[in-house]
Amino acid sequence: MSSENGTAPIERFLTLHGLTSYDELVERAARDPEWFWPAVMQFHGLHFFKPYERLLDVSKGPEWAEWCIGGTTNIAYNCLNRTIANGLGGKDAVLWEGEDGTRRAVSYAQLQETVARAAGGLTALGIGRGDVVGLFMPSVPETIAAFLAIVSIGAIALPMFSGFGAQAVAERLGDAGAVAVVTVDRTLRRGKAIEMAETIDALRGMTPSLRHIVVVPRDAAHPDPRWLGWAELLATGEPVAPVELPAETPAMLVYTSGTSGKAKGTVHSHCGFMTKVALDFGTILDLRPDDRLLWMSDMGWLTGPILAVASPMVGATMLLAEGVPDYPEPGRLWRLAQDYGITFLGVAPTMVRAFMQQPPGTVESYDLSTLRVTAATGEPWTPEAWNWFRDKVCGNRAPILNYSGGTEIGGGIIASTILHRDLKPCAFGGPIPGMGAVVVDLTGRPLPRGEVGELALTVPSIGLTRGLWRDPDRYLESYWSTISGLWVHGDFASVDADGNWFIHGRSDDTIKIAGKRTGPAEIEAFLLGTGKVAEAAAIGVPDPVKGSAVVCVCVLARGVSETPEVVDELRRAVVEGLGSSFRPKAVAFVGDLPKTRSMKIMRRVVRSIWIGEPVGDVSGLVNPEAVAQLRSRPGEAEVPT
Repeated sequence: MSSENGTAPIERFLTLHGLTSYDELVERAARDPEWFWPAVMQFHGLHFFKPYERLLDVSKGPEWAEWCIGGTTNIAYNCLNRTIANGLGGKDAVLWEGEDGTRRAVSYAQLQETVARAAGGLTALGIGRGDVVGLFMPSVPETIAAFLAIVSIGAIALPMFSGFGAQAVAERLGDAGAVAVVTVDRTLRRGKAIEMAETIDALRGMTPSLRHIVVVPRDAAHPDPRWLGWAELLATGEPVAPVELPAETPAMLVYTSGTSGKAKGTVHSHCGFMTKVALDFGTILDLRPDDRLLWMSDMGWLTGPILAVASPMVGATMLLAEGVPDYPEPGRLWRLAQDYGITFLGVAPTMVRAFMQQPPGTVESYDLSTLRVTAATGEPWTPEAWNWFRDKVCGNRAPILNYSGGTEIGGGIIASTILHRDLKPCAFGGPIPGMGAVVVDLTGRPLPRGEVGELALTVPSIGLTRGLWRDPDRYLESYWSTISGLWVHGDFASVDADGNWFIHGRSDDTIKIAGKRTGPAEIEAFLLGTGKVAEAAAIGVPDPVKGSAVVCVCVLARGVSETPEVVDELRRAVVEGLGSSFRPKAVAFVGDLPKTRSMKIMRRVVRSIWIGEPVGDVSGLVNPEAVAQLRSRPGEAEVPT
């Protein structure tokens, strides 16, 4: 295991390899991957049934790098058998609390038994290596068990957002050629029963490859006879241990929304995903065996599968919670952290901004003294939200470890560690080792400190997607075609004079006015800084005079009413911060902004609706009703140009 005597894993890793600083580690990892990745595997004791003969093969180009050639392994073995061999069989692996207050606990030994029985059941159904099995599940212990059972037999897990409708699920199952899906009969969300199995049943005729529907009953009732019950699956066949697999065997297929057209299916291998997760969480983000982890994330967002691997691989205890962070009580997230003694708390900055709008004293009424570390990913922070979270939640004691990457990355590109103690608000400590992260212009030239450019990778990383499912051309076009030889991620980034890294939002959200490019986050920071709005989306739209103009679509803060004075204050804040060229052409107020399940604001949807273009793929929205609000655009305030 990777933690001992209370010393941080990153500190021990540096000491073990005679490195004097984090920057030295980043430089050596980019220069010498043949040293770095084996060092990560050894540090975490990752198990290979058969050692690999060669770490990395780039003979087909960096776009098609192959890893751990000749080796065999299995993610499930490394999450369960290896962890239990370290003496943790009796420890709680998963805790669960339903929206109605129901509680459950599952030990590592119980989880391993369930996974083996589920693997045996899947095998008895004729499911095996290379078959795709969908996971349409809320946050329940069986979600973790089903995921590990699927990968343990060499099948490919396809996690999907639990809020999807039938069409979005059918598109993913159909594109993947899924032969089975595991779901629940129902789940609760804000007091409403969501009939998830019915959604799957409605698409039987739309997915010809689908042969089996396995349903986990929320309560003790026997499931509908149309479906195979979870208990029946567990009773089918003999228990099956994790099988030995070639290291690059696909383990997981995760779809990420495209700008237009169908969603993109990213492919993650056994050796790649487990090693990247071990690095990111077991080393960089400081997850330790004695931690209790709470990160309310849907399985359909990459953080869900990451946690399903990271927590058992490290030997920690994860808390799963049905529903949402602010129901049935406004401070539910803080209450869960208090009641379960959470030491590692994950959040999204958008979620934090929503909590800031709650009545004063909400978070202060909970005891969060057990928090040791917090982590955040999703939207870029604003200074106000960062400072509020640091003061009210972290108590100016637990560090905020900022983390940013993507589904295609298998984890993060840049992050903070506990070594980065004096970061500015919203900042990252630097690149995650092994990524070769740089900030470049569109010719690939590294930019000097202080300039905003494209976030790119100069070396292949073990965690990168192995392409896009059945679509190699789109993979190359999406990530490798912008700048020759570099993976271009699509985020704007910068490094300031002190070495702090910042993310400024998606580069395809760029606003260019009067010859100056800026990310929407810069404009939005000035809007949010007024205290008058809780959320904001800044977009660039065609303008007959300027060529391009700024439009600001905002959600008003609690207690603030829409008035001409508020509109004028917002416009003035942008002008004072960026100059008169960026004076908003229009300011509009809505009740909500469209967000992905990872709580990222979908600015391209806002822009498309505003200018009357097709919105593209919106199946990943957590709040599709926001699209209808945008189309009506209440409260629009046009400004003379």
